[in-house]
Amino acid sequence: MKFSKPAGINPIDNQKVVTRPHVRLDGPLKVSGKATYAYEYRGEEQAAYGYVLSAGIAKGTIESMDLSRAEAAPGVLLVLTHENMPEQGKSETPVPQQQKASPQLSGPDVSFYHQAIAFVVAKSFEQARAAANMIEVKYTPAKGHYELDKQLKAAKPDEDSEDSVVGDFEQAFRAAPVKVDLTFSTPDQSQSPMEPQASLASWDGDQLTVYTSHQVVHWVQAGLAATLKIPKKNVRILSPFVGGGFGSKLLFFADIVLASVASRLLGQPVKTALTRPQYYNATSHRPATIQRVRLAADRNGQLLAVGHDTWSGNLPGGEGEPAADQTKLLYAGEHRLIRTRKTELDLPPGASMRAPGEAVGLLALEGAMDELAEALDLDPVKLRIINDVQHDPEKGPQRPFSSRRLVDTLYVGADRFGWDKRQKQPGQVREGEWLIGMGMASAFRANMVQPSGAKVILQPDGTLAVETQMTDIGTGSYTILGQVAAEMLGLPLEQVTVRLGDSDYPQAAGSGGSFGANSSASGVYAACTALRNSISQRLGFAVASTTFEDGAVKCGDQQVPLTEVAGNDGLSAEDTMTWGDLTEQYAQASFGAHFAEVAVNSVTGETRVRRMLSVVAIGRVMNPVTARSQCLGGITMGIGSALMERLEVDPRYGLFINHDLAEYQVPVHADIPDLDVVFLEDLDDKSSPIKAKGMGELGICGVGAAVANAMYNATGVRLRDFPLTLDKVLMGWADQEQRRGKKGAKEEVSTA
Repeated sequence: MKFSKPAGINPIDNQKVVTRPHVRLDGPLKVSGKATYAYEYRGEEQAAYGYVLSAGIAKGTIESMDLSRAEAAPGVLLVLTHENMPEQGKSETPVPQQQKASPQLSGPDVSFYHQAIAFVVAKSFEQARAAANMIEVKYTPAKGHYELDKQLKAAKPDEDSEDSVVGDFEQAFRAAPVKVDLTFSTPDQSQSPMEPQASLASWDGDQLTVYTSHQVVHWVQAGLAATLKIPKKNVRILSPFVGGGFGSKLLFFADIVLASVASRLLGQPVKTALTRPQYYNATSHRPATIQRVRLAADRNGQLLAVGHDTWSGNLPGGEGEPAADQTKLLYAGEHRLIRTRKTELDLPPGASMRAPGEAVGLLALEGAMDELAEALDLDPVKLRIINDVQHDPEKGPQRPFSSRRLVDTLYVGADRFGWDKRQKQPGQVREGEWLIGMGMASAFRANMVQPSGAKVILQPDGTLAVETQMTDIGTGSYTILGQVAAEMLGLPLEQVTVRLGDSDYPQAAGSGGSFGANSSASGVYAACTALRNSISQRLGFAVASTTFEDGAVKCGDQQVPLTEVAGNDGLSAEDTMTWGDLTEQYAQASFGAHFAEVAVNSVTGETRVRRMLSVVAIGRVMNPVTARSQCLGGITMGIGSALMERLEVDPRYGLFINHDLAEYQVPVHADIPDLDVVFLEDLDDKSSPIKAKGMGELGICGVGAAVANAMYNATGVRLRDFPLTLDKVLMGWADQEQRRGKKGAKEEVSTA
């Protein structure tokens, strides 16, 4: 099925199952410990244990490796290095950085700290770990580049992100009566899921089966097959449960490649999991950015010029962080200059982390909008409403938005949050030692779709099974796909079984980019439509006038139970949803508004977020329980990004030194206040037949800026270097005192 024109009325609009607050189908399995994750699988044959030895330098060459003690250690079955690793090919996935990440032990060169340099397999995990630590390695280190701010002169245009040049930005900016020219910086950040990368590999002749933790099954299937130089049909990937990913499991790393190679060489299953320090340094992370935002407006607040320049770094061949992309679409402005630059750094791979681009780009853009509002003496909400635009600002009215309720989210959010109680002058509200402030920011995330297929099977007992490669990374895929199938066949959700994460099932979108739910649900819709049509034809019913409800097929005064239709053998149908050019005809995005209230301690500078509200418009909300959970998770990550998350680069050795959950700070329960989420009705018939849009990443987009703007309202200190830690608040106050002191001294001299 091809989605090439706006969706009309269809069975999803019945909304008897879809849009209802069903709890997660996989919830009981997870809370009871019955959901099996990659490292927990047990095959018929006892698996051996692999342990990855990581490089102790960030850049250079391995001169020698003494394996004698490791190979003679108790229980050791195999030691792999670049000297005995079988020949590998290049990965074939849509993710450019995978080219760097997939060939393992491919030579003596070290490109980043904790790169895999050996793989020890033993009868037990402890034996493998002990033996790996017996390997003696001698290196010849080379000079590397690890700090973004010192490599800006070497930056080049990012080929993955086109510059936006509309009108004459420089002239318009110079001539504008009100303008801001600001620089923001964001640090390297880590996705930090609870489950690290892990794999169990097993061969049966030429057939490889791997249980692994991955977000997109067909990407890892194709990439692993190309790396091992075997046909894709010989590789089966299973990822039925994934313990979080946030982008880090769009790629695959040493665990799956080395376990697969070792399993073939040994003729037995091999399992391995990366350690937490290896996760931080040897998988992927969100690259640091430096961003310059220039906004110019007339005295009424209408934007005249919009400029956003970003810089980030990555390994050679890696992508830059597209932190300026949202600026191309979010606000009006006749003259525009938006550019993305990338430089080479010798840090671990940079790649996708929840809302790549927008999550950090909106920290800068929405911070700049707040400062522009202050320069204009204009309410920040009003400034955003003034600059709303219902079409692509670059391409004009010929490319309207498919749906855009940003202004509605701003009005509803301001009213519900009590924005009218905000004091415009910073530092005016105090509760004891605590200074209280309010801030807000817009939320934006581009809506994307991917081809996605499914198979549906009507069982003899009248129940329905859904099979698709789609993954569930804690997002609710099992539940919403079951809801779509139940709605389409007129069944209660309890009579639908959903099977996910198996490459033997039809290829699906996978989880990433906020395209997962909408795309995979559309794939299930296509398969169910094919099954409905097949059933109607079998019964001789007119397709247009046939309905499915209450476990039966109805046409006019005729009614046939699904159990009778299925017969003894059951019925099945399979289809894939593909996409026309509606994303080209219409700009598509999810929108929202975040409102934050923070308290900053006037003595210590400690910041506490007291409450937050997100109002979002995301098309049809397929399940308010899972959608709310996604939004709450995004808000939590946004708070962490604003106040604490930072990978600390040790420039002497080129590694992230805080490589565990003790030192890489993420929010805990005590950090997270009362959160509220409001969904606005927003059916987008140009997005998909489901009329939904992406949700998973919108929740984080703009949150950090709302927190930062609230901190300024509380303290009078503008911070543009994230995270906004208490030392920066204290330094800001100290600078204010120093400026006041100098001003007072000048006035004293003048008076004398």
